[in-house]
Amino acid sequence: MNKKTLFLILSIFIVYPFLATGQTIEGILENVVNRVVWPIALASVIIFWIITGILFLAALGDPAKLKTAKLSLFASVGGTIVIILAASAIAIIRNTLGI
Repeated sequence: MNKKTLFLILSIFIVYPFLATGQTIEGILENVVNRVVWPIALASVIIFWIITGILFLAALGDPAKLKTAKLSLFASVGGTIVIILAASAIAIIRNTLGI
């Protein structure tokens, strides 16, 4: 079985139950965001922070490795801020539209 077919089958089994529980477009989108997008986003942010910590521990004072660790730190902070702003934007839009 090729990779595209396997990905399609797995995505149907992962996403379809979430789609089937919502009866409106709003319900479907809310289920996908709450059950698929947010856990993936939060897991990736946690993994980035762990990798950043490991890079700082492995640097051992080497300037080149410290530079890489600092870049990773800025990327981790930026990713965390983007996730927080995305959650805030959704809440602001919902409150503005009265949903």
